[in-house]
Amino acid sequence: MSDLVASIREKYQFTLDQIATAAHKSSRDPKEIRLVVVTKSQPVEVAQAAIEAGAHVLGENYPEEGVAKIQSLAGQSGVEWHMIGHVQSRKARLVADHFALLHSLDSLKLAQRLDRFAAERNRVLPVLLEFNVGGEESKSGWNASDESQWNALLPAISSILGLPNLRIRGLMTMPPLETDPQDARRFFLRLRSLREHLATQFPQADWHELSMGTSADYTVAVEEGATLVRVGTAIVGARKYKSDMERERD
Repeated sequence: MSDLVASIREKYQFTLDQIATAAHKSSRDPKEIRLVVVTKSQPVEVAQAAIEAGAHVLGENYPEEGVAKIQSLAGQSGVEWHMIGHVQSRKARLVADHFALLHSLDSLKLAQRLDRFAAERNRVLPVLLEFNVGGEESKSGWNASDESQWNALLPAISSILGLPNLRIRGLMTMPPLETDPQDARRFFLRLRSLREHLATQFPQADWHELSMGTSADYTVAVEEGATLVRVGTAIVGARKYKSDMERERD
């Protein structure tokens, strides 16, 4: 276990250093960016090792798997668990009950269920709206690949803003998986532009967070304004992925 912790600590610190370098390159304060260590499809021992190595925010893709880890590591203080994967409506209660932030809110139907379950827990659940900025049919999220269609998204967003037990904190995206990380830059720019558009339409809301960037391209994402980067493989190693879409989340 000590070897695992040491290995993860080294990679974790390297990732933080890379984030800081990218932040300074774009005249940003590295403290503005939070590193989400993605532990999906990893055993609980790896999540525990990541915490011991200094990770403060852990990201999971599957509600049941994430809840099992949360409960197994309940004694660990100062740790936030984020849900970063697509959430089926029937799994909404698990998210509302156990996670500090949902990165991947992708429909009004899911929002309404989350709001109801959060109300039962007497809590307000922070969420990020997930947008598909690449137009890929396999991707979750509202289609935001065509700027001329952005205003068509406004009614659903307005309805979500009216839900008393959800609180929008910003946006999230997963751009197409590119060979060259620089190719992802245009998609990060598109999400940032969408954030600016929504901020003018709904100035009363908090649009601060941009969750974008994974192991392959997180430095580019930081340069383009990411406040949350989701890094798994580069820190805790690879696991068997269920699909290419899941691979892109970390």
